[in-house]
Amino acid sequence: MKVDVILGLQWGDEGKGKIVDVLSPDYDVIARFQGGPNAGHTIEFDGKKFVLHTIPSGIFNPEKINIIGNGVIIDPFVFLKEITSLKTKNVHPEKNLLISKKAHLILPTHRLLDAVFEADKGKLKIGSTLKGIGPTYTDKVARLGVRVGDICSPDFRQKYEDLKQKHFKTIQSITLDFAQFKIEGMDFGDYEDKWFDALEALKNFKQIDSEIFINKCLDENKSVLAEGAQGSLLDIDFGSYPFVTSSSTICAGVCTGLGIAPSKVGKVFGVFKAYCTRVGSGPFPTELDDEEGNKMREIGREFGSTTGRPRRCGWLDLVALKYAVMLNGVTELVMMKADVLNTFENLKVSTNYLFNDKIIDYIPFEDHHLQPVYKTVKGWNTEVNNVVKTDSFPQELNDYLHLIENETGIKITVVSLGPDRTQTIFR
Repeated sequence: MKVDVILGLQWGDEGKGKIVDVLSPDYDVIARFQGGPNAGHTIEFDGKKFVLHTIPSGIFNPEKINIIGNGVIIDPFVFLKEITSLKTKNVHPEKNLLISKKAHLILPTHRLLDAVFEADKGKLKIGSTLKGIGPTYTDKVARLGVRVGDICSPDFRQKYEDLKQKHFKTIQSITLDFAQFKIEGMDFGDYEDKWFDALEALKNFKQIDSEIFINKCLDENKSVLAEGAQGSLLDIDFGSYPFVTSSSTICAGVCTGLGIAPSKVGKVFGVFKAYCTRVGSGPFPTELDDEEGNKMREIGREFGSTTGRPRRCGWLDLVALKYAVMLNGVTELVMMKADVLNTFENLKVSTNYLFNDKIIDYIPFEDHHLQPVYKTVKGWNTEVNNVVKTDSFPQELNDYLHLIENETGIKITVVSLGPDRTQTIFR
């Protein structure tokens, strides 16, 4: 067996969580391979809405094994809130959730560092979610991090205190007034106490050597679905640096984030919206700072599920989409939120960029000065939310799908026409 992959092809928020939830009944194991609580995967069914930050989106299938992989970073405080919220809705993750011993922990001081670093940047802020993601991955690479498997070791508290003091020295070199920075609205001491309380809850979950476990599952012909967070255009190496996240969001990250060989990767489902959105700073060639952009935002409920921040909205960028398809080796495309464009009479898609007075069809290193070259197509201008089969698609929607398929060379096998599980059409 091989590991199939679901990941985002834009700047995150594409709707990956819904698709993982829809496909997870076909798999034995669902595993998150990178990112942390900066993710916000929203799933809706039976009139209920769930937002997951760390837990894989297959958790609503109780007979399926869910794994938080070694490439993920965990904030015990956020994790406990997530667990508590699920339990109030009769979902019990302790029954089918396993956690890699090699996953790193987000310490309270990581979140404090994140806030101080972002404030210190002034006008050069990157739009951090302030969840401690960057500082935690920094410590991981610097070989200073604390991992889940360390929790039960006799010297855990000493490891924690040593790293905490290193962080305080760094913070004090930037500002002496860091008491002004709150975490979850709390003073540092209060938050730290709650963090340690949450750490006890984390101990109730089975910890595993996830790379051994997953490869054994493959040897036993069990099917595995890998779930990514954020999006390809936020990748630490290939995103719009420095306005990126701190992990590898592309398919290559599956290998390091779960401990599988490249030859074990099977299908790659690339998820994208019928238009584009972005949260935070950074280049966004097709951004619409006008009524049409506001219309997309309001209809699409484009507000961050983690931060609540309004998302920047714009037309579909086919140059960026093809770039992400190339990086990930996408085998199937999944288009989300077609319904958001129901009332648009005409749609635009960017097929090229104007850069230094030349027309180009790629993203160059100098990605901050790109002007989109648009192709205008007719919108379907009708409600598609209740369509249940492809035969009922408006011709204009079919034309839009064919345009994307012709440009990317990849088949769109799934189209989402609304937030609910049932509003998912397989082509």
